[in-house]
Amino acid sequence: MSQSKPALPNPAGGLGILTEVIKRFRLAWHLFTDKRVPLWAKAVLPLSWLYVVSPVDFLPDLIPGLGQLDDIGVILLGMALFVKLCPPEIVQNYVNQLAYGQDNEIIDVPYRVIDEDKE
Repeated sequence: MSQSKPALPNPAGGLGILTEVIKRFRLAWHLFTDKRVPLWAKAVLPLSWLYVVSPVDFLPDLIPGLGQLDDIGVILLGMALFVKLCPPEIVQNYVNQLAYGQDNEIIDVPYRVIDEDKE
């Protein structure tokens, strides 16, 4: 019988999910404004937002809370599909940029270790 490690608790709780959604919104925005991303891929985002404002819904908006769940789901799925349709090297570039900042270049320089005890 194998023992599995217990999942570590998320100290941020619900904030962890919210920050992940915000990161995905920022990634989608950067990709949407990039001229290297094809126009047909960019069409996914406006179409998903068009669903939100259209009168046709899977769940009617008359039910408070429950009616907005399908709208949120369509927007999140539209963003995920849009990112999947974008060229992977451009997506990776923006993921690195958002994670590490604008200057994420690798600087490769020679170095040497000086041992102070031998001198």
